[in-house]
Amino acid sequence: MKLWVSTLMVAWSGVLGCVQAEFFTSIGHMTDLIYAEKDLVQSLKEYILVEEAKLSKIKSWANKMEALTSKSAADPEGYLAHPVNAYKLVKRLNTDWPALEDLVLQDSAAGFIANLSVQRQFFPTDEDEMGAAKALMRLQDTYKLDPDTISKGELPGTKYQAVLSVDDCFGMGRSAYNEGDYYHTVLWMEQVLRQLDAGEEAAVGKAQVLDYLSYAIFQLGDLHRALELTRRLLSLDPSHERAGGNLRYFEHLLEEEREKLLSNQTEAVPATREDIYERPVDYLPERDVYESLCRGEGVKLTPRRQKRLFCRYHHGNRTPQLLIAPFKEEDEWDSPHIVRYYDVMSDEEIERIKEIAKPKLARATVRDPKTGVLTVASYRVSKSSWLEENDDPVVARVNRRMQHITGLTVTTAELLQSPCCGTLASYLYFKGDREDTWRHHAQKLWIKLLKLYPVVCSVQISTGRALPEHWNFWVLCKVMP
Repeated sequence: MKLWVSTLMVAWSGVLGCVQAEFFTSIGHMTDLIYAEKDLVQSLKEYILVEEAKLSKIKSWANKMEALTSKSAADPEGYLAHPVNAYKLVKRLNTDWPALEDLVLQDSAAGFIANLSVQRQFFPTDEDEMGAAKALMRLQDTYKLDPDTISKGELPGTKYQAVLSVDDCFGMGRSAYNEGDYYHTVLWMEQVLRQLDAGEEAAVGKAQVLDYLSYAIFQLGDLHRALELTRRLLSLDPSHERAGGNLRYFEHLLEEEREKLLSNQTEAVPATREDIYERPVDYLPERDVYESLCRGEGVKLTPRRQKRLFCRYHHGNRTPQLLIAPFKEEDEWDSPHIVRYYDVMSDEEIERIKEIAKPKLARATVRDPKTGVLTVASYRVSKSSWLEENDDPVVARVNRRMQHITGLTVTTAELLQSPCCGTLASYLYFKGDREDTWRHHAQKLWIKLLKLYPVVCSVQISTGRALPEHWNFWVLCKVMP
């Protein structure tokens, strides 16, 4: 299948927001971990072979000595009456057994440990594990998936089947717990209990899961259920000190609640409130609209509007370089007018840009509105490289090509950007600058919107690109890559 890179042009003075979306921020860097792990597996297998050969020698020696000592112990005096047997006994104890000791003490794991120590400095950190867990939770929230669906690997658009074990699900719940995210803690710890109840073996036990779950539910405000789970925990582990303390504390709170109800003579609050288990209201009011676009629930073109979309050859207002070989142009949306260009770059150019971009990948940053300092943000989970024309001739060729398509110059534009998305890359919507600033930098805006983005990695699931808010107007549409 031929690989192609498309560009989007918005013929409208607005903002194009990418819904694209440390190791977890870059699939390109995570692929290096695949090869590192493969190397470690090979090193481990070599260590196992050496250990097996060593144990084979020791086992052979043990069998030989067992047969010999059985014979000699049956008649020690008769056995030693033969001078050769007397000599061999002395030799074995003076030479052979010390040699066996040296064999047993040989550290055949040294090579593997050395390789592991070298690779370990490039291993992901706790931050990476947390970022990967948050990515799965983002997927869970955006597409309204339950933990059971994710744990079974039933994700549409994926090429490989991947399941989460009990311990994997527990890791998800614990990551959420450590972040104070009790909503996801409850969802994932309940999934752990379901898989344990189904008989799946795991290193984690029910008591440990109930410890996390009961406290998370208490934090959500369901005191009655927290008390019930704490009692269940103590039935499994009566010596659990923290659970004993929590039980007394919860009972005390319930007693205070009863006394307050009696004194106020008000109706009792239902023991379990289902609304507390709903996803917390987000601080960004537009997120519901944004996520609905990702799920394909946005405004769709009517048949009448679709009839106004065409394909054509684009020669850049009769640019000489494009008269013989114009670009393929396709309308994606009518208002604002969005078009896509096909076959803008060759496979060889793409691979070359990926090659020179990968070493320069750095976490995407945003400018802090208070301090003005560039900083990373949770809503931009990706890495990018910025390529200059003197980095490689292919960059200059691509820039010239963009000038031919747009009829504009790249001298006032950003450098060629090559992004690499991370685990469930997140690149949330954001508001543009002031209207007067956009007008002042009109040409820079156009070039930025038309900029090619040769991606350093590929993804199996894509939510497409959504056009976000422009001042007080929403463009509810999505463009798939």
